[in-house]
Amino acid sequence: MTIQWFPGHMAKARREVTEKLKLVDIVMELVDARLPLSSRNPMMNEIVQNKPRLVLLNKADLADPRVTDQWMSYFQKQGLACVSINALKGEGLPKAATEAKRLFAPKVEAMKKKGIRPRAARAMILGIPNVGKSSLINRMAKKSIAKTGDRPGVTQAQQWIKVGKDFELLDTPGILWPKFEDPEVGLRLAATGAIKEEIIDTEPVAIFIVQVMTSRYRNVLEERFSISDLPTDPREALEAIGRKRGFLRAGNVVDLEATWKLMIREFRGGQFGRISLESPSDFEVEGSEEASVEQDQQES
Repeated sequence: MTIQWFPGHMAKARREVTEKLKLVDIVMELVDARLPLSSRNPMMNEIVQNKPRLVLLNKADLADPRVTDQWMSYFQKQGLACVSINALKGEGLPKAATEAKRLFAPKVEAMKKKGIRPRAARAMILGIPNVGKSSLINRMAKKSIAKTGDRPGVTQAQQWIKVGKDFELLDTPGILWPKFEDPEVGLRLAATGAIKEEIIDTEPVAIFIVQVMTSRYRNVLEERFSISDLPTDPREALEAIGRKRGFLRAGNVVDLEATWKLMIREFRGGQFGRISLESPSDFEVEGSEEASVEQDQQES
């Protein structure tokens, strides 16, 4: 699957974020818990540099908890604080606030030593479109401030949002796009609905979902569709599912398009339960993703 990448948008967003980073104390990096690496900007480390950072694994209620634990360890080994959350319901946010305060503590001590009265921590939330940034801001502020459903490339006026006495959030830091060099990154994002269906072909997305689930969550599919021996081949599995659901055309032929749409709809709706689309073990050499990013930057 090929998704067009807009380097102009990436460059503009990077400039905006770099400029506004000077105003904040902490960066909250928001990613999708089901696909943490595919849903983050590969240039994040270079952009944020030494600014204290908290990685928030959002939509953890939809991800496999065992795999989420693996991702928590993955980021912590990189020296990053990490908390799993559900921004819509506010789950995990108290722990995230505690971690953010811990990251801000050294600056508070420095202010006290200089005789400066400590102020609220200023934080910036960074994340690619549709990862839940606006939902997180609204939940933390306890009111509807940021519009949900970010539109790529849209920049609003700079706005500070007070969150109790402890935090001030800098809204609209700019949209950061991932770089779609790996076709599977596009498929993972499309599977979760992060990419609009108008610009993608649903067939490979459905096949990808079935492929992941037949290899990692076969029992879930078999139970969901009451199929005792689901074929290993994803296309054959899709046909078996369509036939079981009665998606048949004239001549007893399975309506595969209807089956594709069913798989995508049920996956996004959480009907399969808590499913993760990638795990740290999918990236064979630890740090290989970071290394590839650095190589891309050198070549550009």
